[in-house]
Amino acid sequence: MRTIIDLPEEQIEALKLLAERENASRAELVRRAVSDYLAQRMGDGTDGAFGIWRKRGEGGLEYEARIRQEWDR
Repeated sequence: MRTIIDLPEEQIEALKLLAERENASRAELVRRAVSDYLAQRMGDGTDGAFGIWRKRGEGGLEYEARIRQEWDR
């Protein structure tokens, strides 16, 4: 998809220099920047799972053992 963005002249010049140094097009640098930005801001959804077990009275291994005991009944 093509799109038009307005950038200050300083950023355009910086992109030009970086593109020359990295042997990439300015468009490629912008695509990389957008991709990095989205990955950073959106994440993969797993961060929300960290810490959800902390308020439970038993650890994960104890829970697993208890559940497996139910299978033996």
